[in-house]
Amino acid sequence: MRILFDSKKAEFKTPFGCVAPGQTVTLHLHIPTAVSAWKVEIVLCYEDGSPARYHEMYRIEQRGAYDIYEGDFSLFAPGLHFYYFQIHAPHGMFRLFKQGDDTNMEAGDLWQISCVPESFTTPDWAKGAVIYQVFPDRFCKAGSPDLTGKLTPYTVHQDWYEEVFWQPEEDGTVLNNDFYGGNFAGITEKLPYIASLGATILYLNPISKSFSSHRYDTGDYKTPDPMLGTEEDFRLLCRTAHGLGLRVILDGVYSHTGSNSLYFNRYGTFPGVGAYQSQSSPYYSWYTFYQWPNSYHSWWNFDTLPTVNKMDPGFLDAIITGEDSVVVHWLRLGADGFRLDVADELPGEFISLLRQRIRELNPDALLMGEVWEDASTKIAYGIRRRYFTDGQLDSVMNYPFRNAILDFVRGRDGGRGLRDTVMSIAENYPPQVMACCMNLLGTHDTPRILTALVDDFEGSREAYAKRRLSRNRLEVARDRLFMASFLQYMLPGAPSIYYGDEAGMEGHRDPFNRRTFPWGREDTELQDHFRQLGQLRKDLPQLRTGDIRFFEAGDRHLGFTRSLNGKTLWIYVNRSEDPWSVGPGSVRMGRNLQLVTPDGNILAPRGFCVLEQA
Repeated sequence: MRILFDSKKAEFKTPFGCVAPGQTVTLHLHIPTAVSAWKVEIVLCYEDGSPARYHEMYRIEQRGAYDIYEGDFSLFAPGLHFYYFQIHAPHGMFRLFKQGDDTNMEAGDLWQISCVPESFTTPDWAKGAVIYQVFPDRFCKAGSPDLTGKLTPYTVHQDWYEEVFWQPEEDGTVLNNDFYGGNFAGITEKLPYIASLGATILYLNPISKSFSSHRYDTGDYKTPDPMLGTEEDFRLLCRTAHGLGLRVILDGVYSHTGSNSLYFNRYGTFPGVGAYQSQSSPYYSWYTFYQWPNSYHSWWNFDTLPTVNKMDPGFLDAIITGEDSVVVHWLRLGADGFRLDVADELPGEFISLLRQRIRELNPDALLMGEVWEDASTKIAYGIRRRYFTDGQLDSVMNYPFRNAILDFVRGRDGGRGLRDTVMSIAENYPPQVMACCMNLLGTHDTPRILTALVDDFEGSREAYAKRRLSRNRLEVARDRLFMASFLQYMLPGAPSIYYGDEAGMEGHRDPFNRRTFPWGREDTELQDHFRQLGQLRKDLPQLRTGDIRFFEAGDRHLGFTRSLNGKTLWIYVNRSEDPWSVGPGSVRMGRNLQLVTPDGNILAPRGFCVLEQA
């Protein structure tokens, strides 16, 4: 018989998940009576080197063949803490560790518990939101682009559906300097379409003046790229979005600038003196030169992206603290928050200052971070990040959910892996963060979701350019996308659509995941599916902020509930090849329902549904 403990279940640990300072945590350990334990302890461990704390547990009852031990403790300072158990028995002392959702003696992991500031809040409007991500150059073009002041050289495609440039230069560099003319006016024109999908947040990839089409090589932080439009065009976009119930989030790229920028000015394009031109430049201290001017620290060794010293007083003043800093400037123009590019490369002090500053101007502003792993335990550059325990980020990009959904839908996981991932993130993240997490299937950094669902091809850029899904593989991919997106919208957090995924776009990694939106060539069945999902999010508050509980996870079946204020939704996903008898209830949405009766429903293979019971 095993010793029983599962931190995700109320019979073993209350409260679930994160706690506030001073809050009592109660643990129950089920030890076989045959062990004859005479002393049981909770051992609390601290990363700051403080001595471990021992909290004795006491036998409170016998239940069948188990003795039930109870113990409690409180945490008095925000931070990430860990614990295990120490059990004394006649045959000696042994320790109990975590092994998945099970326990193991003498080997395994520690259980984690986060203590977060009681004052840590996140914007209500972001909880359970639907996000629509736009890559500005490739979404929609209205009129002819204004090329005045555009950083050269560049190419403008004359055909909206022309293939993206992928060939490298003779020296092997990829310039990413081909444009299609997507602009603020085009995005504004299509805002009703975005709202029709149920979206409540518009997330824009970088919009500042830059050399490249991706615009992560910032040239001038406070000036819109002229191809996109003017400040007034951006104001109009924000006003129109707000009128349709959409908030606007911008990409904050503060880890690096472009080498072709006002600040570095390697090519002398900008007026004034950049760090590359003179050590007397006001921007010289922003950068780290190994041997000025040609040898300098750059982002992932791309010399077009010199990294900045984030805590340099001049940089902090320009980006955050100044009276008209970059973040203040864009918030005043109408933005509602920021997504921090490569948040792991920004010091915690920088993020804290930024969040404090944007909340001073707008107490309801959102700060989201790009993090690819479990953000609660993230270690970057040898430092444990305190995104939540210091109340730095309201939200993060939820790549763990993406990976788990893909594994389940593609048949790499029977269901338990997805359940474990979901419940682990729900346990490790504060609920106010969990509700805002950007639950994505595709982004500008991943292959298109249709492609990712069926194609693991690894090859050259030339091979990627030529590769398209066959008719049969496309149908398989579409079938999987219906299921994957259903799961995405049913799980806690804020589901995110990468522009065109809802229209059936395909493509491998950059730049083929950044093709132009197929206006007039959309997969209308997929679009209607996403509209229905978005409407469900609006109609059913359980999907936005309700609790989640799994009751089935395995054998290619998933079943879970979302509950709020005494109202429960029952969600079923059948990835097997056999029909599945599921519970009764009113069908709010379903696909491949074989039989619907008052007493129960039959879910056909590869079907899913959400039921509401009276």
